[in-house]
Amino acid sequence: MKFLIAIEPGTDDTAFGVIVPDLPGCFSAGDSLEEAFTNAVEAIDGHVEIMIEDGASLPAPTDPMRHMADHGFEGMVWGFVDVPVEKHFGPAERVNITVPSRFLERIDAFAKTIGDSRSGLILRAARAYMESHAKPPKVFPAKGVRRKAAPKQLKKPAARPGRHRVDA
Repeated sequence: MKFLIAIEPGTDDTAFGVIVPDLPGCFSAGDSLEEAFTNAVEAIDGHVEIMIEDGASLPAPTDPMRHMADHGFEGMVWGFVDVPVEKHFGPAERVNITVPSRFLERIDAFAKTIGDSRSGLILRAARAYMESHAKPPKVFPAKGVRRKAAPKQLKKPAARPGRHRVDA
């Protein structure tokens, strides 16, 4: 899976800093640009592994242009790194689906703009859809357990038309 990274240029006294905008809290550094890229791959892999172990889902990638327009990233250099994080999700299975060709072209074009693959985009879309439509599980009391009745609410008497209540 490809991840957008923002690199803060290093100096003689400082390392190259790396931020992964789509993975909050994921960052790295390197003494050279090459080392910064290598360390970014390791940081992303470890970050995703911990997220999956904790039961979290990967956030959907944001359009790179939105990040690049963010003033917090001003002066940074941008790049993509390919990190094989799919291994943390279990073995992959090949499936056959039917999609109209024009829509498939749109899927591929969009996936390319966000630095993802067709499979990665479809997987993220399916996950987001399922999470947004998930209903909390129904909990039923155990057999023989009676639910307590909700306390009765007292109703305020309705005001009669033409009469107004005045408190003294």
